[in-house]
Amino acid sequence: MTSPYISYGPSELIRTIKAVCSQYFYTELCYREQKHLNKTTMRNLILVVVFALLSTSLNLSCNASRKVQGAIIGAVVGGTTGALITKKNKAAGIILGAGVGGAAGAIIGNYMDKQAREIADELENAHVERVGEGIVIIFDSGLLFDFDSYDLRPATKENLAQLANTLQKYEETELNILGHTDNVGDQAYNQSLSVNRADAVVDYLVSNGVPSQRLQVLGYGETDPIADNDTEEGRQLNRRVEIVIVANDELKEAAKEGQDISSFLN
Repeated sequence: MTSPYISYGPSELIRTIKAVCSQYFYTELCYREQKHLNKTTMRNLILVVVFALLSTSLNLSCNASRKVQGAIIGAVVGGTTGALITKKNKAAGIILGAGVGGAAGAIIGNYMDKQAREIADELENAHVERVGEGIVIIFDSGLLFDFDSYDLRPATKENLAQLANTLQKYEETELNILGHTDNVGDQAYNQSLSVNRADAVVDYLVSNGVPSQRLQVLGYGETDPIADNDTEEGRQLNRRVEIVIVANDELKEAAKEGQDISSFLN
């Protein structure tokens, strides 16, 4: 009797893995596995695919352990720093809330893969993560602004100008600009500072050609940390601006209809 694992064709396996991985956020793993497929790898990956598909159909992700849920949130694109965004963070909530899932979600995921890789290649001093059907770009506020200021630094403007060029190429997306602080100082002041810093980023992107209707400002002050505020290193990570990229309604509808969305790229 022929093994079902070996008879399963490599090209078909790759297509299935890519779709499932886009849905389950394993972007970087997918690319690596495509380069090193052998019989043993194929067997193991098919088991992963089958389990993932069963989990989707049974909605098991809601009951997954914390360890499993944390593992499927983000994949870092470029760089060496590990994923910073977890399912508890506002950025992840925005992306998961905007997702469509299924085959359409996999199509959108492929679109976001290309955009994330381009952003990671072009931006310096920025952390880029693929999360679900979206992208999170994290800028350290210390690199964007001087202490207790929301005036953009000259080097930051150059970085944001490069980002604006990429965002204009991928027009079928919406962007949420999230401002954050650490927990040092007055909470109300930190909230205001987070909004002002997010506003500064939005204003500069608009001045470089990104339509304002694609952008939304959200300030969270000290309420959405990604690290421990009890350490200086943690506080530095928490002082940040995030750009959360999700599909707009037109891209979602095209993906649901199975259209070739590569035509959306400028």
